[in-house]
Amino acid sequence: MQTKALAPEYQGALTKMSVNASLTDVLAEGVRHLRQAESSGSQEDVARSGLAVAEAHRRLGQVAEADRAWKASYRAARSAGNTGAMAWALWSGGTLARQRGALRLAFRLLGLAAELGKRGGDVVARGYSLAGLAETGRIQGDYATVAALHEQLLAEARARGEARHTVWALEGIAQIHRNTGSLDTALEMFEEAAALAGDADDRRGRAWALRGIADIVSFRDGATGRALDLLAEAEVTCREMNLSSALAYNHKMRANVLFRAGRYEAARTVYEQALGEFHAMGEPRGEALASLGLVKARARLGRDRDATAADLDRLRGRLGRIGLLNAREMVEKAYAELGVAPRVEDAEVTGTDTRGTDVTGTDVTSAPATGFDVTGGGEPPATGGRDERR
Repeated sequence: MQTKALAPEYQGALTKMSVNASLTDVLAEGVRHLRQAESSGSQEDVARSGLAVAEAHRRLGQVAEADRAWKASYRAARSAGNTGAMAWALWSGGTLARQRGALRLAFRLLGLAAELGKRGGDVVARGYSLAGLAETGRIQGDYATVAALHEQLLAEARARGEARHTVWALEGIAQIHRNTGSLDTALEMFEEAAALAGDADDRRGRAWALRGIADIVSFRDGATGRALDLLAEAEVTCREMNLSSALAYNHKMRANVLFRAGRYEAARTVYEQALGEFHAMGEPRGEALASLGLVKARARLGRDRDATAADLDRLRGRLGRIGLLNAREMVEKAYAELGVAPRVEDAEVTGTDTRGTDVTGTDVTSAPATGFDVTGGGEPPATGGRDERR
């Protein structure tokens, strides 16, 4: 039996807030309760309210504010000796790192969050952190490693009747099937996710599922009109809830649909819109994917072949540095699709740093496995300053 969708990241005094609450409302309530908690001196309440503040900032694309807020939540939780609250803060920081393109750091923070969730007996924090690890691997394109974890989390969510978590897992597995060519299976799972999200009143989850359905019916069936209608429905939710990242990805998919229909001028315009939205929120993965679409649209509209090749070279380097394996493959296919060849050697383009430095300049591979003392003092690792569905 699936429950109505809940938002466990809204904690303490904010537990009654709906999963569908506008993010501006969540932020206002979070800040209000955070100030009250600071006045009362309760570090545990500061940590709980601060988590909602961090998540609202993150989803609104306010990167610097989100970075400060999750770290403050972590410090308050550590001061209160609340291991579960520390796990939630690290989950927020790891999710922010993923959205900022710092995938190694995301793995590190989310792994710590899962460890602390287990140690503190917070099953939901551990589940969300494992889901974050699975999603980070999926976004990276490492499907073989994370597919089984997605399936495990889906089974656990179904068993507990957690509708929102079930919708997330269905959509993640569906995206893996879509990217590996099993379009019929992917469509079935996106449709199940959309129906379940609707029944559970999970508007965010439904918006992402509609985007997935639109992608497949456009790509597989050439059903441009239906795809655009689905995206228009999802866009209403994105705007009403102020889902900045989801709206930008919605626009990128709209541009994809227009491009597939041969409407290259319209596609270019929407790719430019999405690119601006991703840039404003500092989301390099979205920027790179929108840029790829824009390069292809401009090429179809007559852009010089040498300039197109140079554009693809730069994109290949950006994606290599972020570590997005699937997106790199998309760029490689674009060379052939557009009839151009790489102009520089791959190693020269990617500029790979074998130390594993993330986009913030923080050396994350040479640090100790835990990165900082999760039981006592120490500052949480930096995330730098923003998929996202969570």
